[in-house]
Amino acid sequence: MSTATNMWSRIKAADARLFVLLGGGVLALALLSLMIGPAGFGLPRGEGTAQLILTEIRLPRTLLAALTGAALALSGAALQGYLRNPLAEPGIIGVSSGAGLGAVLVIHSGISATFALALPLGGLVGAAVATLVVLALAGERGGALTLILAGVAVSSVATALISLVLSLSANPFAAVEIIFWLLGSLADRSMTHVWLAGPLMLAGMAVLLMLGPSLDAMTLGEDAARNLGVDLARVRYLIVAGTALSVGAATAIVGTIAFVGLVVPHVLRPLVRHAPSRLLPASLLGGAALVLASDITLRIFTPGGELRLGVLTALLGAPFFLWLVLRTRAELEP
Repeated sequence: MSTATNMWSRIKAADARLFVLLGGGVLALALLSLMIGPAGFGLPRGEGTAQLILTEIRLPRTLLAALTGAALALSGAALQGYLRNPLAEPGIIGVSSGAGLGAVLVIHSGISATFALALPLGGLVGAAVATLVVLALAGERGGALTLILAGVAVSSVATALISLVLSLSANPFAAVEIIFWLLGSLADRSMTHVWLAGPLMLAGMAVLLMLGPSLDAMTLGEDAARNLGVDLARVRYLIVAGTALSVGAATAIVGTIAFVGLVVPHVLRPLVRHAPSRLLPASLLGGAALVLASDITLRIFTPGGELRLGVLTALLGAPFFLWLVLRTRAELEP
């Protein structure tokens, strides 16, 4: 009994150290993000221009970076736990592609030029429509495989329609704007965007965080989880709803940010001993830290904005994905 108690104490201490480290890292990176900008290093002080730089330029960018990274990584961890697939990520259920299609249609039609919030609102509508279509295709009794197939189908259709819009775009300026938006960026975002998307992202993340015990039970298999009282249909709806709210809102505001939902859970999973209930909050903090660090890197080395945030995360994530493939192949070989 004492051995088991001591082991549990060591586990809890290790978890506490990990969360303190991740939380401290997020706070330090957020502070650093507030201090970096074209106006110089340090927190702008005083009134007038200095206050506007802090509250209207640096603060919304920092908040959106943290929220977007947290939403993507948490959704990826939740989907990997539900689907029991280590390669699952938020785009697998079509939410990101749906948000992208909605935003692209708004740009192509010229509606985005009429008022400032047309673009994110179009992305939110696209994400909502994609989610409803995925749920309708999967059906009430559909399992994890059906959900994946429905998500891949919706994502493929949305991606094809985005390519069609780009091909038919007669306005080269609109085409360039579409491409830049799809690459993902936190530049030129204001507190209005934070107030629009922030509550939706927080609501979606709250839903996903509540599913930790159910996902722990599902590691034993669907039959065992059902015998333990887990409502699998309810878990599926909550997973999709939480992902749609958080990732849909994030994509609608900042565009497509790749690989965060795949990489962060993989890196942190061994540190929490593969327990979904501990991986979810760890991924939330880890995702926020990764996107904050990536955005800070861009602002330091490409102050003119030549490189987009989505491009940098893809450049970071692709080598990790290749390493993951090689490691998996080595484990399977005799």
